[in-house]
Amino acid sequence: MTHSRPHRVRKTNPDVAAKATVGMNRRERHRVEIRDRLFRAALRLFAERGYFATTVEDITEAADVGKGTFFNYFPTKEHVLATYGDERVAVVERALESVRSRRMPVLEALRELATTLAGQSAESADLLRSIFAAHLSSASLRGDLQARLRRARALMAEMFAIGQERGEIPRDRSAADLARLTHIVFFGSTIAWAVNPDGSLPKTTEEIWNLISAGWSADNSNDTGKLHRTRKAQPRG
Repeated sequence: MTHSRPHRVRKTNPDVAAKATVGMNRRERHRVEIRDRLFRAALRLFAERGYFATTVEDITEAADVGKGTFFNYFPTKEHVLATYGDERVAVVERALESVRSRRMPVLEALRELATTLAGQSAESADLLRSIFAAHLSSASLRGDLQARLRRARALMAEMFAIGQERGEIPRDRSAADLARLTHIVFFGSTIAWAVNPDGSLPKTTEEIWNLISAGWSADNSNDTGKLHRTRKAQPRG
């Protein structure tokens, strides 16, 4: 089998890891490090072998820990995928917080969100395919995914609503509709890239974002409204 890209799972950002362990004693830091090692080993193996072909023993061996150690951190193998999904939702939560606190304009926060949401899997189409295949093949995993997608869309809808309140985004469509359609576009583009990884995923999603967001700025909203009114006023031939 030929892979388009090497199986790499991005290591935890040193700055993020350092913040996560601030105030922890040595034992607590050790637990965080072991959990991260197991998590990264699992994702690497999912990319190489597929989710269903990877066993807990495979993961602990790759992480160089005892088999029983796995269950101290993840009750089941499914919880590894749940952790991955929860991390993606956390990215959306942080983007919303940036908007609420006015650290970033809404469109800028949404652009950054759209181009970084894939996270670790952006470096491996094989990992994305494995994750998608697992969710499509298991009713329980699919239910978990659907719940996370609903949560992410609700958070995005709040971001769009804030943008509309601040005059950064036109009000011609509801915030919920904008969130739903934007989420569908980027979820679909991620699957498309995983099937045919032409170029990098962040670059691809940024190009898509630039295309669909071109008419959302407050400067363009009045022109868009005028165009609609002009079309309605034109007599039918």
